[in-house]
Amino acid sequence: MKICYLDCFSGISGDMFLGALADAGANVSTLGEELGKLNLEGVSLSFEKCSRGGLSATRFTVQTLPGPSHRHLARIEEMIRRAGFAPRVEKRSIDIFRRLGEVEAGIHQVPVEKVHFHEVGAVDSIIDIVGACVALELLAIDHVHCSALNLGSGTVDCEHGKLPVPAPATAKLLEGKPVYSRGPAVELTTPTGAAIVATLAESFGPLPAMRLEATGHGAGSRDFPEHANLLRVMIGEAGLAAEATEIWVLEANVDDMTPQLTGYVTERLIEAGALDVILAPVYMKKDRPGFTLTVLSKPEDRERLSTLLFAETTTLGLRAYPAERRVLERSWVEVETGCGRLRVKVARDGSGIRNFAPEYEDCRRLAREKGLPLKEVIQKANFAFLQTQNREP
Repeated sequence: MKICYLDCFSGISGDMFLGALADAGANVSTLGEELGKLNLEGVSLSFEKCSRGGLSATRFTVQTLPGPSHRHLARIEEMIRRAGFAPRVEKRSIDIFRRLGEVEAGIHQVPVEKVHFHEVGAVDSIIDIVGACVALELLAIDHVHCSALNLGSGTVDCEHGKLPVPAPATAKLLEGKPVYSRGPAVELTTPTGAAIVATLAESFGPLPAMRLEATGHGAGSRDFPEHANLLRVMIGEAGLAAEATEIWVLEANVDDMTPQLTGYVTERLIEAGALDVILAPVYMKKDRPGFTLTVLSKPEDRERLSTLLFAETTTLGLRAYPAERRVLERSWVEVETGCGRLRVKVARDGSGIRNFAPEYEDCRRLAREKGLPLKEVIQKANFAFLQTQNREP
């Protein structure tokens, strides 16, 4: 399974994305032939090597003759369908335009069918979006992941005049996604770039586990003296972990809490969304026995869980630091044990099953219902699961 990671340290635009994919190995001649299927007249494409911040990159540009710059969503979808692209190219392209159409409809308070695209309806933006989907297909990329996005700052000139960065469509498209602003006061993430990542990216965060095969740099139109105006793509085979996400680790050392309070705060933290809670015995200053309370938290839950820790424990301070969490793909398999049915949790990677474990609560329930030792039920569950695997072809 091939994945593409977008490192948006200088934002993203459609032309930067297409340039980066070409730089990573997408055949530019085939790209041109495929985009010719759109039958857009007076269009010429250019892929040129350049330098940004001392790094080699590919700059993609589109030159067009004067023509219509406003197109309705239905017209753009019709152009894409008539082109006869590969199914995944067609679906990805239409999905991006539909996502953008829904956002524009909400911003302007009109039905999506009546939305007419301005900048994104222009020929160069159609080429950028469809071309990006064609390039992904040429590189056989199955999944797209993205870093946090640098939006830039300042103002940008649009169809409706001067607007603050991020533009309204960009801000709406990236709701719920990790963003920040750093560098020159210009627009770094465009509506086209935001539409591409908001539609195609399956996760936002650190680099996922992969066997790296290729990198590419797509150049932005400007060359900033203070940082390289590039989009970097990293392409490779997915690693063993199905999920690699950023988490926060919250830790506190405590030596003056009763066991009742300890059990209670553990329950509260799990109920509040903690990914895991760990208690480990330690010896603290003055040889006092205590424990370290460790909480694994999603980034968006960090402040809420920190507040809960201070409220429900006696700690005067805590440590917080980011970490990466990698998780194998998990699923449930139901087995018949001879004393009842129960679930087994199975963890897999690309080569097959890595680990499995009977669900504790199911085993506990059966042990009580049948009057059996818990360890016997667990043994039966393990044996039943292994038997089902031996019967698989």
